[in-house]
Amino acid sequence: MIPRLDQAVETDDAELIRRSHDDPEQFAALFDRYVTQIHHYVARRLGTQAADDITAETFLIAFRRRGTYDLAQPTARPWLYGIATTLIARHRRDEVRLLRALSRTGVDPHPEPVADTMADRVDAQEQERRIARALAGLSRGDRDVLLLIAWGDLAYEEVAHALGIPVGTVRSRLHRARKKVKATLGDDGPIGQEEE
Repeated sequence: MIPRLDQAVETDDAELIRRSHDDPEQFAALFDRYVTQIHHYVARRLGTQAADDITAETFLIAFRRRGTYDLAQPTARPWLYGIATTLIARHRRDEVRLLRALSRTGVDPHPEPVADTMADRVDAQEQERRIARALAGLSRGDRDVLLLIAWGDLAYEEVAHALGIPVGTVRSRLHRARKKVKATLGDDGPIGQEEE
């Protein structure tokens, strides 16, 4: 089927970055594509206040480093998540503090509704406490891999690209993280089966 003239053909990320060298405003399309995803990921890890700053810094760094972007990679999503994850590492103490507070209080600082009824809320808050405790107990590398997959919705290869590690390391870190979280949560935890 031939696209109609009024149908916009989406330009891949690498092409937008290439064009942004001569026309910096082209980078705005990349921002528009990924700002919500990156912000949501950072907010889940550090809270909404830090997410605004980290998200802005992620795109500022990406813009400044666009000359080093591998144009053979058509999707910039893993690259952006990698930058965001590096910035999160700088704020790691805040993340662990947030997870520990959540494990103590059960109050999620994110504006998303936890449950529809009060009984469901109590159960959900207890589950969130347990999950936060489990996440706080993971090493930074294991937590980064688990959360890029769970909250960032990245594939193993994208996580490897984002963190600059081999796919095998992603798999071993994810396996170790799931094992530790499952041990902390017990058999009734929400951790899914291992993907292959």
